[in-house]
Amino acid sequence: MDPNSKNKGLYNKLGPKELQLRLDSETFKRTTVSFYKYINIDNPDALRNEFYAKWDKLLCYGRIYLATEGINAQMSVPEHNFLEFESHLRSLPQFENVPFKIAVEDDGKSFLKLQIKIRKQIVADGLNHNEYDVSNVGKHLNAKEWNKAMDEGALIVDMRNHYESEIGHFKNSILPDSETFKEELPEVLDKLKGKEDEKILLYCTGGVRCEKTSAYLKHHGFSDVNQLLGGIIDYRRQIENEDLTNNFIGKNFVFDNRLGERISDDVISKCHQCGETCDTHTNCANIRCNLLFIQCESCRQKNEGCCGSDCQTYIMASPDEKEELEKRLVFKKGKRFYK
Repeated sequence: MDPNSKNKGLYNKLGPKELQLRLDSETFKRTTVSFYKYINIDNPDALRNEFYAKWDKLLCYGRIYLATEGINAQMSVPEHNFLEFESHLRSLPQFENVPFKIAVEDDGKSFLKLQIKIRKQIVADGLNHNEYDVSNVGKHLNAKEWNKAMDEGALIVDMRNHYESEIGHFKNSILPDSETFKEELPEVLDKLKGKEDEKILLYCTGGVRCEKTSAYLKHHGFSDVNQLLGGIIDYRRQIENEDLTNNFIGKNFVFDNRLGERISDDVISKCHQCGETCDTHTNCANIRCNLLFIQCESCRQKNEGCCGSDCQTYIMASPDEKEELEKRLVFKKGKRFYK
């Protein structure tokens, strides 16, 4: 494919309702897979177009970020096309050994469409290139090694945002109160001051944020930095396959339509509206708000799926009333946490 070609025709043209109908009408099963790799990509635009042209034909959906520093992908792939998808990706030398994390709880409804976007970084971190070296990262621990290090008293750090750790985390973890990875890095560095010689355990959803964090901490003088191989997603697979102790309590937040995978039966969070025990994330039914928050079934019905009375009033209003309400209401517009 011509590296200078534009993305003409290489994007989704259907609306949300059409996309949902398309997904609901499928008669085959899907596999949700995530993967990342820090690797030099000379021309992300050309690779983006190659991926889209191939994966669209295979009916792959998902959210993929490409940058000159690598790839970060969460995808839903038809089971009958999975081998062809994998073969295509691994036929490219830079992705030959990229590890896959396969979702355990998977109803095939994780994504509605295929989105492949070019970014400056595969995870926005706000760091300068001289603040880390991705060739000098922490040691990757499998689930058995991770549990052993936990039992021996290592410091455990959750490298996810607070709305993720709110519904599930490893026991005795340091839980940063951050909304973004960019905010979290300096907060974690501050919390770990004076502990440069202690054993540090980092974990996140699939591993990509820990890769950058471990390089960042080693740059700042931490000598024994470790990270969970495959993140929480693969930890669950390993503990089930090897009959290991599960040290994760609650749900693992995931960045697709499911919004969570259960790792243990514990429910450690509460509905943001009534305070009842609940760990179900949802987005406000008012799409002008789209706030991500925790809502129990009772409050969902009572509030029409909305985060508050303003949004409920808005979605129930007539078009003329909505126009008037928009002049005086300020919606949260998708902020990731509820206050």
